[in-house]
Amino acid sequence: MSEDLQIYCKNTAEYISVDGGESLESIFKTIEQRVGFTALCCYVNNRNQDLHFKVYGPCQLEFLDINSNSGYRVYTRSLCMVLYKAINDLYPGHRLTIEHSIGNGHYCRLKHEEHIVLTDEIVSGIKSRMQEIIENDIVFQRRERLTADVIEMFRSQGLNDKVRLLETIPELYTAYYKLDDIIDSFYGPLVPSTRFLSVFDLVPYEQGMLLIGPDRKNPVVPAMAVSQPKLFKAFTEYTRFNDVIGVHDVGSLNKVIREHNAPLLINVAEALHNKMFAKIADEITRRYHEGGARVVLIAGPSSSGKTTSSKRLAIQLITNYLSPKVIELDNYFVDRHLTPHDETGDFDYESLYALDLKQLNEDITRLLAGEEIALPTYNFAKGEREYRGNTMKLEPKEVLLMEGIHGLNPELTKGIPEQQKFKVFVSALTTLSIDDHNWIGTFDNRLLRRIIRDYKYRNYNAQQTIKRWASVRRGEEKWIMPFHENADAMFNSSLLFELAVMKNFAEPILRQVPMNSDEYAEANRLMKFLSYFEPLDEADIPGTSLLREFLGGSSFHY
Repeated sequence: MSEDLQIYCKNTAEYISVDGGESLESIFKTIEQRVGFTALCCYVNNRNQDLHFKVYGPCQLEFLDINSNSGYRVYTRSLCMVLYKAINDLYPGHRLTIEHSIGNGHYCRLKHEEHIVLTDEIVSGIKSRMQEIIENDIVFQRRERLTADVIEMFRSQGLNDKVRLLETIPELYTAYYKLDDIIDSFYGPLVPSTRFLSVFDLVPYEQGMLLIGPDRKNPVVPAMAVSQPKLFKAFTEYTRFNDVIGVHDVGSLNKVIREHNAPLLINVAEALHNKMFAKIADEITRRYHEGGARVVLIAGPSSSGKTTSSKRLAIQLITNYLSPKVIELDNYFVDRHLTPHDETGDFDYESLYALDLKQLNEDITRLLAGEEIALPTYNFAKGEREYRGNTMKLEPKEVLLMEGIHGLNPELTKGIPEQQKFKVFVSALTTLSIDDHNWIGTFDNRLLRRIIRDYKYRNYNAQQTIKRWASVRRGEEKWIMPFHENADAMFNSSLLFELAVMKNFAEPILRQVPMNSDEYAEANRLMKFLSYFEPLDEADIPGTSLLREFLGGSSFHY
């Protein structure tokens, strides 16, 4: 074996000698017993590659399994192609749409001339065919051809959504995957063959079905489907809006931008936000006049647009002759020495118990009783709560507005009667897809928002934001997501055009992430994702837009 070609393996912290031309799969077999897991993909110089990729020069390798975020994405994408293959076998000519993530899986629908209600029998048959395909251990073959040729191949297979996308991307060559007699494309690698995909489930869900991958905490079994009717309704309302304006995927959005029709799309999307805020305000007003809804709680995950949502909801309440008063939950932090610690030993400011719940509930109770309270101010420099003479009293026609990540958690306002509370969940529930088989994750939308905002306003670069994101997500899963079905109203803060606008802001920031950093792989994935979008200038976005919270130029003061 030649000593000239040395590759460094992060998993074993050693150099490995290779001849050149070996696949990642064959290289992994030499270390598999020592690492003790099944690799699904590999970072090659911090770029994700499938295991068929061949090594011809010195490089750094890091093999990834199902427990990594990248490995899990590879597994899920591969399952999607198996699902498409099964439907193509059983229902040729039917259209599969994989629309969004919900209920611990991905919501899928089947359409011929109209969407088909998927019965238990139909779903069971599709699942059985998927199991047969997996047991047959069919190889996922990655290929590249001239984009013009791939367009015709997709057209002949009825994948018009992919044709629409590729016709708006100026790439000479396009990569695609072949599985037996079908082809498909994805914006990331797949597993080597179908035998890697033995853990999955497919269950009826609403009018469609839920494709479920392994449980993240116990990957040897599928995750359990979870009913989330309010979240599903929020997604469905936006999907209907997509139907009306004819923009479901990136290809159709790119076409709108190229044909200079984006200003109309922006105005319509912003008008939809206004209508949704007005609807929520009307419901709060109705309940207020019935003797309830004196406390409006607004919650949502990071970069969902809670702050702008609070301000725009306040405006709508004023038009209904109600005056909102705001309590900043940050001012109810306990003194720093009483703050809980996270698993790393750092202060956990995202914990519910970083707040003085007793004092908060006492103050709200007194406000609802018509009493005046002394408002605290948290001194972040000292790590102490102070009283500086600020007071508050709720007068008739006034409601209390509180925005924070814990708003939907019953423990936050345990001492307040339920009828006095109105809870709003805000999140970017993205309904735009790349194409029928590639959805856009709400996490990606929010991460891009945060990267831009952190860079503009918090002096954090993209590498720092990406590094913190895993911790942010853990906090959300613990303190926010279990409670969103408690909401009285859900506001979808996503805007159909926003990723095309954020592309201009995010790409230069992402390009600054060093290639030798662990965060480069995620930055590279996001840049690949953004490459599908036709850029859109921000000029036509109004100052009241929720997107201005992240881009700048808002007419609101933050």
